[in-house]
Amino acid sequence: MSRVSRDDLGFPVAVPRPVRRVVSLVPSLTESVAGSGLLVGATEWCSHPAGLAVARVGGTKNPRVADVLALAPDLVLANEEENRLEDVAALREAGVAVWVTAPRTVPAALTSLGRVLAVCGIPSPPWYAAACRAWPPGPPPPARVRAVVPIWKKPWMALGRDTFAGDALARLGVANVLATSPERYPRFDPDGLPPYDLVVLPDEPYAFAPGDEAAFGGRPAAFVSGRHLTWYGPSLAEAPGVLGAALRL
Repeated sequence: MSRVSRDDLGFPVAVPRPVRRVVSLVPSLTESVAGSGLLVGATEWCSHPAGLAVARVGGTKNPRVADVLALAPDLVLANEEENRLEDVAALREAGVAVWVTAPRTVPAALTSLGRVLAVCGIPSPPWYAAACRAWPPGPPPPARVRAVVPIWKKPWMALGRDTFAGDALARLGVANVLATSPERYPRFDPDGLPPYDLVVLPDEPYAFAPGDEAAFGGRPAAFVSGRHLTWYGPSLAEAPGVLGAALRL
């Protein structure tokens, strides 16, 4: 028995009822459902919670589709950015229900997470209520600081328009100076940026480390947790405090 629901991209997904076996191809979603007893598989990059003992099915960009199918999942969790369309298509063609998330703001992430929990049949966990309290609804406050937020080096790439991490920073009072870029993750020249006050350097997807700030002409730099900046899941509950401390806000 199944029920058809539409995922974040509007794709109709025939979700079995009940869901008993879940494979997650997204680290933040892995952490979100890990305590439910439903998770049977995850990627090598799914590092939370610590000590997670489930089958590993490859990376987010190169999951072993055959290994996923061998786990006989009722539902596979994927993300528009993290996972490739061809892998999602291959799983669907094999008859597996795949639920794709695609939040680009913090409110959208909270809504998306609520839908993931509901479609899996997981009662709302305490961390979800805490995350909703940590990020009150409404528009972002006025910016207190202007920042550039690199996400890669060689070539330099940064947060641009319409990103979850950019919205999270905006809600903490940090304006992304590349938020009006036509690209979501534009390449840039450190010497050709708009005026800014701060360089925000996360430890993922690129692991920036002390010394990388030298490319930005002595501007103040803040090294932040990529999990708290870019993951949407249990980390959202503590993200405002963790990021605020790192950003000295």
